[in-house]
Amino acid sequence: MKIGIVCYPVIGGSGVVATELGLYLAQRGHQVHFFSYALPFRWDPNLQNLFYHQVETSNYPLFKYPPYTLTLAAKIADIAVKEDLDIVHAHYAIPHAICGYLAKQMIPEKNLKVITTLHGTDVTLVGSEKSFWDITRFSIVSSDASTAVSEHLKKEVCNTFNICNDIEVIYNFIDPAKYKPCDPCDLRKTYAPNGEKLLIHMSNFRSLKRIPDVIDTFAKIHKKIKTRIILIGEGPDTATATQMAENYGISDDIIFLGSRQDVASILSAGHLFLLPSEHESFGLAAMEALCCGVPAIGTDSTGLPELIDHGKSGFLCKLGDTDDMAEKAVELLSDEDMWESYSKHARKTVSEKFNYEKIVAQYENMYDKVLNR
Repeated sequence: MKIGIVCYPVIGGSGVVATELGLYLAQRGHQVHFFSYALPFRWDPNLQNLFYHQVETSNYPLFKYPPYTLTLAAKIADIAVKEDLDIVHAHYAIPHAICGYLAKQMIPEKNLKVITTLHGTDVTLVGSEKSFWDITRFSIVSSDASTAVSEHLKKEVCNTFNICNDIEVIYNFIDPAKYKPCDPCDLRKTYAPNGEKLLIHMSNFRSLKRIPDVIDTFAKIHKKIKTRIILIGEGPDTATATQMAENYGISDDIIFLGSRQDVASILSAGHLFLLPSEHESFGLAAMEALCCGVPAIGTDSTGLPELIDHGKSGFLCKLGDTDDMAEKAVELLSDEDMWESYSKHARKTVSEKFNYEKIVAQYENMYDKVLNR
């Protein structure tokens, strides 16, 4: 099968999932073509059956803004004909699914199929930009098939766009061989040299991730037990985290690592993962931590309840309730037997339920179903 994947190349859940899906599909014998304005994050240059098509925009002075979407649609149509693509898999409704639809209309004789995977921001973006409602809905209903990364997100799509019958839930996935507990863990000794319990947060540091809640929760835990926290990623609220750390007087125990490629080894060094997000369609970072045997604390009004087993692999708390998050964290980190039980349950359930072989096969089945329809 020849598959085109359209995604953002930057660090983030959708880009990571799209890229790794393409890598696994290539390993399984499919020919995979990526479309983006830069080389996708976590790209593997040594893999066969994998191709990248860079989309470059024109600087024609008539345009106030470079017409990336039109260039992307033209590139998809061109490669679809030259390489005889069967399917274009768009990750994000806007603009990628619309570009796939436009490319399909440009080459009607090709009968190109377009599949759209919704990751979350495609829906939440509509909440603040009502002008996108019609075109986002159109991109979903005009696709040959659409998927959502969680039941929580599917419900959001249903409520926002009044469509849901044809949306299939296909969860994000993980390779347990890459994300696994460390024993012994030299990184834990490096980051917590005095035997401190090590907390981790990883995100794009945007407002939806509630970075102030991360720092506030850590400060409350820090008062009761010896802890340090690793912050992976960067974004608009990085400066907020730095300022709050100074205000609380805990800067020495907060480690800012910025954007990293080697997250698996860092996550495995942790004792607890914090993700107090306002919105989380699935929680890819939390899944990676759980697979490493690191219990997690998240919010119950997101997609995290589909990932975290409350009272077994972590805890689910109310949005903004940093007192409860800190209390649960102290309870878990203070009881070695309890932590060991949560760690084993996290590793077992995530590695089984979200195993990449199982999930990638679900995508392959969807491709076959669309092609044979």
